[in-house]
Order: sequence, then C-alpha cells, then structure tokens
Amino acid sequence: MDATAGKATGRPMTGKARHRTLAYPPVQHQGVDWASIMKRQHTIHGMIELDVTETRRAIHRQRHATGEPLSFTALLVTSFAHVIGDDPSLQSYRKGKYKVIEFEDVDVAVLVEHILEGERVPVPHIVRAANRKTPAEVDREIRSAQGDDDPYGRARRFAGLWLALPAIFRRFALTRLLADPHRRKKYTGTAAVTALSMFGKGTGWGIPFVSHSICLTVGGMSRRPGLAPDGNVEPREMVCLTISVDHDVVNGAPLARFISRFRKSVESASLLD
Repeated sequence: MDATAGKATGRPMTGKARHRTLAYPPVQHQGVDWASIMKRQHTIHGMIELDVTETRRAIHRQRHATGEPLSFTALLVTSFAHVIGDDPSLQSYRKGKYKVIEFEDVDVAVLVEHILEGERVPVPHIVRAANRKTPAEVDREIRSAQGDDDPYGRARRFAGLWLALPAIFRRFALTRLLADPHRRKKYTGTAAVTALSMFGKGTGWGIPFVSHSICLTVGGMSRRPGLAPDGNVEPREMVCLTISVDHDVVNGAPLARFISRFRKSVESASLLD
C-alpha cells in the first residue's frame, strides 16, 4: 500500500464488501487547491516524440571528456529555457484584463526528490535564469538541491494551521498571490519541467495540471527502428514529450515554432558544443 495514501485505522477488513478506512492525508488538500485554481487556465498541449539517440551519445562523450556527471534531464531543462529565452512571450503572465508581463529571465521549476521523514518526496526547486546557464551548471544546481535537508521546513511547520483554514479561504489567498506576475515568478517560476516516472520505458505521454504559461512534461522513452543521420535504419531512442501552454497568452503558431526550435536544440545537443 502506498505510504502517501493515508494511515489505516488499525481495524481488520470486515463486512460484505471488504474494505479499510484510511485517513485522508492533510497535505493532499494543497494539491486539490492548486488543481481547483489551475483548471481555470485555458491550456493547450502539443504531444511530440524526439529522437534523442545522438543526444544521449553526446552526453556520454561530454561526461567522458570532463569527468563530471551530466543528466539528460539537465540538458532538457537547459534547452527548454534557452529556446524560451529566444521568445519571452511564451512565458508571459497576465496582469488583470488588459496587461501582459514578459520576463527576460527564464526561471524553471523542477521537482527534486528529497528524503523527508523516511519517505521520498518530490519538492519544487526553481532554477533561476536557466536560459543563461550551461547544462553542466544546471546539473550541478539540481544535484546540490537534492542534498538540501528540508528546503521547505519552515513552511511545513505552519502547514497544519494553513490547512485548517476553510478551502474557500485558502484558494482565495492563492488566487490573489498568483494574480501578481512578479510574485508568481518569485514563488513558482516562469516555466516548469516535470518527469512522469510512472511511464518508465515504453511509449507514453502525460497531460499535466499546468500552473505556468509553459510546461514540459517528460513521458516514456522507447527504443525502436528509425532512420539514422547516415540514412540507415537502426535502433533509435525516442522520448515522449508534452509541451503545454496557457492559451490566454500563447497561441498555436508561436507554440508550433517553439516546438520546431526545441526539437532541433535537443536532437542536436547544440548546447554541449
């Protein structure tokens, strides 16, 4: 049984339909609050596949040449940020009905796994100005963040009081917080990258709840025959990606152009040159 699902009452399963009553995890209410707010966002999704065979080979060559670790995720995050940096409108936030705020720096929110109270918990970390960093710098920052004891320890101490408030008040407060683009950038970043490890190996796309103007969801990875750069058919590594944008500020044509540039950046591993 998943440890995050709640604690059992200790009573054995009884009755006609055998069941067990669990306590609903209080922290889960926070996720429900976010989902309730984000469903107001008009999101469109682009589901693509990228041939990352040459990309992963380039990463291995980089590791061998420098003697330092470098993850595929770090390259994805950096490429994502650099391509967004070429068109800041992709990470715009609305301010009221008649204004849109564009930011020059691309602050990418990623989930970093921490061990908290004996459990593996994904904790948000914001890579500030990722469009001005190299893949190696982003990789070192993510690895460093994994070593933090509890980056949200202070906030967690007050979580009980916060969650004791009625949901309508919590959601109103979060809505007001996100209404200011500058506060939103400070606390959530301007873009997001999330990996759905549930897919593991094999084809699979994720459709996320989106709280940013643009979000990259990394799905499954598969290996199948494909066309190599030399024209031969050979096994190729393909990764499933979903790029989601807020349709209130990003239209389909800019999204299509972004996907084309992002595909070229990742498949060529140009940031490793």
